[in-house]
Amino acid sequence: MGPSTNYYIHRERFPLYRGSSLPAVQLAWESWGTLNDDKSNAVLLFTGLSPGAHAASSVPDPEPGWWESMIGSGRPIDTDQHFVLCVNSLGSCKGSTGPASINPATGQPWRLKFPELTIDDIARATQLVVEHLGIKHLHAVVGPSMGGLTALAWIKHFPNSTDRLALISTACSAMPFAIAIRSLQREAIVTDRNFRDGTYTEDDWPEVGMRIARKLGMISYRSASEWQERFGRKHQDYFPATLFGMRFEVESYLETHARKFVGQFDPCCYLYLSRAMDVFDACDSDAGLRALFRRSFSGNALVMGVESDILFPLWQQQELAASLEAVEADVTYKALPSSQGHDAFLVDSERFGPPIAEWLK
Repeated sequence: MGPSTNYYIHRERFPLYRGSSLPAVQLAWESWGTLNDDKSNAVLLFTGLSPGAHAASSVPDPEPGWWESMIGSGRPIDTDQHFVLCVNSLGSCKGSTGPASINPATGQPWRLKFPELTIDDIARATQLVVEHLGIKHLHAVVGPSMGGLTALAWIKHFPNSTDRLALISTACSAMPFAIAIRSLQREAIVTDRNFRDGTYTEDDWPEVGMRIARKLGMISYRSASEWQERFGRKHQDYFPATLFGMRFEVESYLETHARKFVGQFDPCCYLYLSRAMDVFDACDSDAGLRALFRRSFSGNALVMGVESDILFPLWQQQELAASLEAVEADVTYKALPSSQGHDAFLVDSERFGPPIAEWLK
């Protein structure tokens, strides 16, 4: 972890949503900007599946963060005005307790012995850091992708504890296409010969399974129209040709991203977080989405998505916006024309930045 990462350790037993528990919980977090005297300027940012808490650079850690273009002085989430907090998800391998952490009972990594994890657990664990910092009420909660699911779980468990809610390229639950993609990703990992029911080692990492899982992910994160524009049928010369592969530039693009990912993310953490996304349904303890919002949120909402997103298609954001409008929340809905698919919120700051800046004002 970078020099700007902080750790909060909850030393008591932490009950989980499905009935199990963890003996203790560590959560990695980073922040930008200054918390004001009455602690009313805090913006809580939830992450997607694979990022850590390092959303933006800072003086102690100048390495660019995963949402660098959005967070900072004069940027859409302006750190001159706001204290921005990002917590690594429970279940991740980027500093928070998860399947890659050591099980105190055995002295070995939890791996598949880790209890079932839900998005609700991620939301409830994040609140431990919010409370640790003495923040009673949040100025805003921002949730892109999986972070949007977590934001919905968070308002369910902590009703009316934020003035503003941004749901970006997300939904109240996964649709069959997204579940199918993630199911194939998990199958690629668990059928890798080195996976061995979660007993893999650093020397025998399930690399093939992780590479295929990442390639499947990249295919779902971008759009066919973007790839047509970027790659067309251009041939590549970065990697040697393989049996029936590596002839086209799009293949080398997938291979480059897969190789970068392999050593960066723990396979079991990927399995647990991926499944948590599939099983989550924001309405599972309410009589529908409108009932959830009526009970839990009455502030200023921003709902955004892009036309080219196949993982969380635009109709899912329309559903969120319509449900918020039905309970008379103040809603701004933006359907953006970006061709960059689900990943547009990460890379298309020209389109995503201005609505976020306007909404936070």
